[in-house]
Amino acid sequence: MDYKVIGDSCCDYTPELKADPHFSIVPLTLEIGSYTVIDDEHFDQQDFIRRLKESSVGAKTACPSPEAYKQAIEESDSDEIYVITISEHLSGSYQSAVVGVQMYEEEHPDSTKKIKVFNTNTATAGELNLCLTIQELKNEGKTFDEVVSYMTDKIDVMQVYFVLESLENLRKNGRLSAMKSFLATALNIKPVMTAVSGVIQKLDQQRGLNKAIKRMVQLAVERAGGPEKTKHMLLTISHVNCLERAEYVKEELLKLAPFRRIVITNTMGVATVYAEDGGIVIAL
Repeated sequence: MDYKVIGDSCCDYTPELKADPHFSIVPLTLEIGSYTVIDDEHFDQQDFIRRLKESSVGAKTACPSPEAYKQAIEESDSDEIYVITISEHLSGSYQSAVVGVQMYEEEHPDSTKKIKVFNTNTATAGELNLCLTIQELKNEGKTFDEVVSYMTDKIDVMQVYFVLESLENLRKNGRLSAMKSFLATALNIKPVMTAVSGVIQKLDQQRGLNKAIKRMVQLAVERAGGPEKTKHMLLTISHVNCLERAEYVKEELLKLAPFRRIVITNTMGVATVYAEDGGIVIAL
């Protein structure tokens, strides 16, 4: 049976997934003051980063409408549809997708499509990891129910870690006090963060970005269960305009443990807003 993965624009597809007809995007809208842009294939990361740095106000995101998700389902001829969205704690995208599916089912009561919206509790590298996992499972011939069962279990155990070069957008949005932002910048303090059930938490902090990255890598391998566990895992790394840094993270991880597969991607707009220029996110 044919399948379709409908992701929001925080899935951060690789170029290969963007070209794969099994994958499509329902974009969020990005806002910097009065400036708005759709986070689709025309998103210009360099221009957006410049605008973000020049603005005195923080960037925000607006989730897709339920109608946009309903339309994406209607446009698909696939028998099975899997919807992957950013954590409901970060955006209303998940709820829009749920309502969009309900609208589709009400308007198409005779439809035989099987549809699942996943409450992913993740973002960026985590969403990409889930999309790639669905692709692998379908290539193995798994049924719809088998995919849903496997993915539900994976979401419960998948881990996401990130280190940000800048906390400026968090300060501009009022999520970090000016004093804390000043002290972190002045002392070159870089927090190592994770997400638990979709809620961001700080694990550690280091002075300097490279030290923070090495600590993130160490924690990720330890908390995953060590090399014997990680050798079976798919690792995804997303970066905001810093491929060289992403490759460095990959090298540091491989010093500690092997992985079944490693995929690196540059972010689209939503993760560029949250992680800012130079940010790194890993999922395993």
